[in-house]
Amino acid sequence: MHSTNYFNTLIEIAEDCPIHYGEVPPVKGEKRSVANLQFDMLYDHPYEYTSDEILFSVFATRKEIARADMEQERQRYFSKGHPCFRASPLTKRYGWGIHANAEGKLAMISSDSAAYRQLQQDTSVTKKKAMRSRRK
Repeated sequence: MHSTNYFNTLIEIAEDCPIHYGEVPPVKGEKRSVANLQFDMLYDHPYEYTSDEILFSVFATRKEIARADMEQERQRYFSKGHPCFRASPLTKRYGWGIHANAEGKLAMISSDSAAYRQLQQDTSVTKKKAMRSRRK
């Protein structure tokens, strides 16, 4: 079983993120984007869900997986590797850092906030940069 969970880690915004503050992803059309769904879960429920829980929930929502099939689909989903929050549009495009606490629960933190700077300076917190959108 593959996992995307981090513990006591700050995923910093990508080097080529076009903005340096947390921006709400715009809603375009009827189908909500991955960024919209991730944003909603993290904004409404800081430190309630792990990366695995959020990523699978977004996948299940977008694929419209029936409740009865959820456990089987979850096992299938995690039977192979998937991109973690370092590849999330929140960290690559919308200026949000993602903090995983000691239990692996996530919160979204605006990259222009004092809390973000404090986590960057905390030597007990592991730092990982989000993936770049473009190659150098």
